[in-house]
Amino acid sequence: MEKSIEKFQFIFLVAGIGFFVLAFVVSGVVTVNAISDLPYTSLDEISQDVSPYFTALARQYPEQFERYFPGGPTSENYREALNLGRNIYIAEACWHCHSQQVRPVANEDVRFGPVSTAAEQQHELMMPQLMGTRRVGPDLSRQSGYRSNDWHVAHFYNPRTVAPTSVMPRYTWFFDGQQPNKKGIAMITYMQWLGSNVEQQ
Repeated sequence: MEKSIEKFQFIFLVAGIGFFVLAFVVSGVVTVNAISDLPYTSLDEISQDVSPYFTALARQYPEQFERYFPGGPTSENYREALNLGRNIYIAEACWHCHSQQVRPVANEDVRFGPVSTAAEQQHELMMPQLMGTRRVGPDLSRQSGYRSNDWHVAHFYNPRTVAPTSVMPRYTWFFDGQQPNKKGIAMITYMQWLGSNVEQQ
């Protein structure tokens, strides 16, 4: 009897390991191989067209901008700000409450615009994917130009000054006093970039 139980335990162990390996291969290796040849826009390509909002930040906060991005709103500084902004967005778990994907459910297209397409996600700033799932805060997939730089400054400093019912925490570490620091400038730059790669319908 004991040998029979041990035999079944061994079979289940081998089967479990086998299914784990199969799942890893199918959902990991096969998927990566399938999408690795798809064209996508690199951060170097994205940063060639410096956003007017990034240029405006250099005018609005000249001392802060020169301290953290010396040389002005160049494509190199724009690239750095976008990359830092995306990394902060991930580190601060902004993706937990905000999505970057307008889904074809619950009239999301009425509130946030046309349903997202795969082409919108084919760029380096969406790796790892940041589509998100929750709607604690609004979708941010087409945030570019929707609000001014000043609005974003006020919103990160104290969200309830511009959105009284907001549950978003204050991000005072994005500021030196009341002026945006490198993190603040980078986050605003990233917010103002989101959706600028999408042709408006």
